[in-house]
Parts: sequence; C-alpha cells; structure tokens
Amino acid sequence: MRALPVGDGALLVEVASDEEAQALHAELLRRRAEGLLAVREIVPAARTVLLDGLADPARLAAELGASGIPDVPPRAGHVVDIPVRYDGPDLADVAAHWGVAEEEVARIHAGTAFRVAFCGFAPGFGYLTGLPPRYDVPRRATPRTAVPAGSVALAGAYTGVYPRSSPGGWQLIGTTDAVLWDHTRVPAALLSPGTRVRFVPLPPAGPAAADVPTIPAGRP
Repeated sequence: MRALPVGDGALLVEVASDEEAQALHAELLRRRAEGLLAVREIVPAARTVLLDGLADPARLAAELGASGIPDVPPRAGHVVDIPVRYDGPDLADVAAHWGVAEEEVARIHAGTAFRVAFCGFAPGFGYLTGLPPRYDVPRRATPRTAVPAGSVALAGAYTGVYPRSSPGGWQLIGTTDAVLWDHTRVPAALLSPGTRVRFVPLPPAGPAAADVPTIPAGRP
C-alpha cells in the first residue's frame, strides 16, 4: 500500500488489487461512520482509493501504513436485483470464449453474487466484480458506435450495465429495463461502490439485438 499526497487536503492510496481497494474502501467508510475519520469524499477505483477533505493527510498516511490492508468485508446487507434478458448480440461469442452453451452463460452469470467495486465512465455506471478469473473476457476488437441503454455487458473481470446509449467495446450479453441513473431520484444512481447486485433472468423478449455500427476505438 502506498499513500500519495494530492494537493493540500487529499490522499490517494494505491493498493495491489481491486479486492484490496474494495476492502480498504469498506474500512474507511466504517471509520467515517463511527466518527474515527473526518473526510469529505471517499472515492474508490480499480486499485486506488481517493480521500478528499482531510485536515492532516500525512498523519492518515502514516496510520494506514501501520495498519495495513484489512480483510475483504463479508457480502452482507441490501441486495439490488436487476432483471435481465440474456439476449445480447455477443452472447454466442462469450459462450464460445468460455467453452459453454449460451444457456450456461446465463446460468453462470445469474448465479454469481456481484459487488460494485467502483463507478465511472458515465453517471450510474458501476464496475461489478464477482465472476471467477476463468470467465474474464476481452473487449471487442472493434467497439460499437452506440450501445443501447440497459445493455448488460462484460469486459475483463467486470460486469457493467450501460445507463445510457454511448459508444462502447464491452461484450453485450443481455438487456435490462432497470434505470441505472435518474436525476430525479434520491440517490440518482441505482448502484454505488459496495452495493451487492444480483441479476435475475427473464424470458427473452424476442430475437437477439442486431449488430450496430462500429468504430475503431471507444470506451468503456
């Protein structure tokens, strides 16, 4: 673990893995809830946690260095259910990559307990972990110019749901009507770091979505 100063009142803590980042984020939230840490923002990412609004960043850096990374917290508490139709245009490619039938992709994915590691790319987009490493998939060689809102997708070790239409290179395995971001809702984001997520299979609504135009590069 390495803690780096950011400006006068912030600290960027680097760790070795997303599991350590999730564990550190949970521990820092616990300390703040118990009044043991005065901080304005705690923002996790893939292998970092940013703390902003600290009165004494150097002191906290020393404390974190002495305490080390805590264990990953147990997956308990509220679960967000996301209904999904496993009808994505890349379902067959993912099945071939995994070496299973398309129906097995749906069974494996829906049977996984997910957790939001961090958020980014677009408002409401959560990077969900939970699938074992053997189910990692590469991004598409050619990203799409427009991925429909509600697309359930895979890339690397992560699952994500596109909150709005945007370019993207993730593998699309399904669709959902869940609203990931609604500025009139409190909170606006359905998912936040640490949230547990479960995908609930629905019967397909019709034929799988047709391919859409692609571009040489795009994110996520």
